[in-house]
Amino acid sequence: QSWSRGMSYCLHSESHLDTGPIYVRENGKLHVVNPGAGGVQNVTPKTRPFSLFSRSFSVELCMNREDDRARRQRTDHFIFTYTKEGNLRYSAKSLFSLVLGYISDNVDHIDSLIGFPEQIAEKLFSAAEARQKFTEPVTGLRALQKFTEAYGSLVLCSLCLRNRYLVISEKLEEIKSFRELTCLDLSCCKLGDEHELLEHLTKEALSSVKRLLLKDNSLSDAGLRRMTAPVRVLKKGLENLLVLDLSCNPKITDVGIGYLLSFKKLNCLDISGTGLKDVNAVIKRLQMQIGLVHSKVPLKEFDHSNCKTEGWAEQTVLQWEQAVMEAMKPQDNLRSRAAALRFYGKTHRIEEVVKCTLVEPETKASGNLQFYKEKVQNCHLPLKKEVAGSHELKNNKKRALAEQERERTSKQKHLCLTVKDWDLLNTY
Repeated sequence: QSWSRGMSYCLHSESHLDTGPIYVRENGKLHVVNPGAGGVQNVTPKTRPFSLFSRSFSVELCMNREDDRARRQRTDHFIFTYTKEGNLRYSAKSLFSLVLGYISDNVDHIDSLIGFPEQIAEKLFSAAEARQKFTEPVTGLRALQKFTEAYGSLVLCSLCLRNRYLVISEKLEEIKSFRELTCLDLSCCKLGDEHELLEHLTKEALSSVKRLLLKDNSLSDAGLRRMTAPVRVLKKGLENLLVLDLSCNPKITDVGIGYLLSFKKLNCLDISGTGLKDVNAVIKRLQMQIGLVHSKVPLKEFDHSNCKTEGWAEQTVLQWEQAVMEAMKPQDNLRSRAAALRFYGKTHRIEEVVKCTLVEPETKASGNLQFYKEKVQNCHLPLKKEVAGSHELKNNKKRALAEQERERTSKQKHLCLTVKDWDLLNTY
């Protein structure tokens, strides 16, 4: 009795809480405590409806409570929208989008995509790209290789890395995974002769490159020799090259230009700003052996406006650049410290953005050395046609070209397989 009275008193003091009926078992009998009356009743009360949970109570359905990441991803299964009245509505996503999202989250575990439809593969690539799966160090490279092996130029057909030497150093393996590129711009990257990417240019994976821009890359005759060795000896590598830019490389001399004569399909060439000794001899040599004519005006092929990154991985390259720039940003404390040092004159102000500097003295000395092939009309700007000579002069030119071609081929049989060339080929 005393226990039940204490219970009823407590319930009476907190009468603002609707707890409902409370049953107490005492001396083998079941009693119900009425909070309103404050006493104990032996009579079974009338059943009245009561709410099991309060109005502010909410329930969350979780498929796997132990995995927080999987629980957060459950929200991706619905699309939330607002009506005109301001009410929130949600609708379930399609099964295709759910499966696409799941595969993109685990894209690095795909064995192969060869034979997979291109339309669905493009959507899968975009979904993985939106999740920034290709920016991850190890899994991103593995996933990117699966796409490039199956789709080649669809992933990327043109790559512009002008003045992006930091991206090349950080994502070299990813860049080397691209296949069937037709245009590659590596201008102002200061790669040098021994860079791994220049060695990769001679591989069969990049034999489809038709436009190569190597402006201002600290190249010399040794670098051109290595780059042209597969074409000169094995007829492989950059044999389909049509446009080549080697301007602003002062270490390239007349000897290095001789290696370029193996590019028979070359239509446009820029060697402005190189260290040529006898410019007139080089001009005549290029015209007589591969049919390139010196242009009096700048060619549109070398204005760097036509080379852009094109393909599925266009946004991926931008993500790489943003990640590199974020990593290169100084921290706030280091930035304030550097500002203080500059204020007191301890350090010199250094520009953060490194611009592409041209080699002006060498360019002025050699002049504009851009060449084009007369047969290709779309390769250059409209130029004035030179007055054609008589038929006899044309026949003499053809005879001279034929004789020089014979001499060149005869010399090539003896010179193309020299000891130096064999040693160079053994390094690949």
